[in-house]
Amino acid sequence: MRDTVEVIIARYREDVSWADELGYDYVVYDKGDDAPTGAVPLPNIGREAHTYFTHVVREYDNLARVNVFVQGDPFDHIDRTGRGTPAMLRSMIADVADGRVPFRGFAWFRLECDALGRPHDMRLESNRGRWSGWGKDIPVGTVFTALFAAAPPERIVARAPTGVFAVTGERIRTRPRAFYEHALRLAERDPDDANNTGHAIERLWQYIFNGNTAWNRERYD
Repeated sequence: MRDTVEVIIARYREDVSWADELGYDYVVYDKGDDAPTGAVPLPNIGREAHTYFTHVVREYDNLARVNVFVQGDPFDHIDRTGRGTPAMLRSMIADVADGRVPFRGFAWFRLECDALGRPHDMRLESNRGRWSGWGKDIPVGTVFTALFAAAPPERIVARAPTGVFAVTGERIRTRPRAFYEHALRLAERDPDDANNTGHAIERLWQYIFNGNTAWNRERYD
């Protein structure tokens, strides 16, 4: 494992020039039509979960010591005022790296929901058209079971609800590569997120990276 920090950016048309201010290595996976130089192109499917799982599968044997997963514009997620900055994100990353924290979500808030993702805002009229899965519940329990072949908790506490978090390579590898290949297929099967699979995964990052090897299984179909 490389003794480094790497920032993995899931981009869709955002200005990611801020990444240079972090002072860490980074890779941009691009799903837009205006990829910056050096970005890795991906099909525009599966929300950021598809991007993150793609990176883990491809780099499984060469992951950084600390892997920071963010979207192309993560700053309204990391500060209560919606005015987060690269300096703020850099400080959060440094705290994790210096403290050797296995997993930490960077969102300024936490979410608690049931197996249908409730409460959620998928039926708010003001959100109509924002997501292909508008009007539907978020299948958090179903996706949990698909990932782990286990019953979900009665209440799910999302500690990285916006998909902005850091996790060590060591913690990632407590699950086999086959697990992440399986998770990637789940995202690919709902390419437009019409069933809200990506939204569900967004509530489950802390379980995916909790190091509970009892949830690992021999086969991942």
